[in-house]
Amino acid sequence: MGEGGIIVPPEGYLRRVQDIAHDHGALLIVDEVQTGYGRTGTMFATEQFDVNPDILTQAKGIANGLPLGAFTAPAEIADRFEAGDHLSTFGGNPVCCAAALANIDELQNGILENATEQGNWLGDQLADIEAEHDVVGEARGLGLMHGVELVTADTAPARKAAIAVKNHARDEHGVLLGIGGYYKNVIRFQPPLTITRANLKRAVDALSDAIESIEE
Repeated sequence: MGEGGIIVPPEGYLRRVQDIAHDHGALLIVDEVQTGYGRTGTMFATEQFDVNPDILTQAKGIANGLPLGAFTAPAEIADRFEAGDHLSTFGGNPVCCAAALANIDELQNGILENATEQGNWLGDQLADIEAEHDVVGEARGLGLMHGVELVTADTAPARKAAIAVKNHARDEHGVLLGIGGYYKNVIRFQPPLTITRANLKRAVDALSDAIESIEE
């Protein structure tokens, strides 16, 4: 739910969705292109919600920048595919596959722990910013995937405020912040999983100063 504004499902939500899908003979397909490979502090976000999807799609983080996608499914589902059903000209590119294997090794060599540690710190800092500023409707996220939702006085989406915050952080601090959400009013934090505390603090300080600038 990254494009939706870094929406974190409530406890039990994904399990209930899977139950409903299975009751109707359907499958639960989870897209972990944004959340997968350590982004939320675990290898996959579904691990945080105690659910095993029937099909799990992956890309982006799998090869750390090289183009590669994949999907995982149990044998009884995967074996339904015939040879050539999911093939492309560059499918199984050996260079990208080698990069993915090396990347997965590195992720399990301290990077996941860093994402969790820095993500917990980031969550605390953003919670403080939410408490201090009325323009922040909600700060939410997991690991190194957080969103800061900006709202107007009557809690409507504050798209112009988000743009102003983004521009201030860039122009005054040299920090690039992304904007997302259905209404384009959510400041997105999705830094490299190897980010240091010092660099993360620089981004948080830039956000805090930018929010103060639009409230003056």
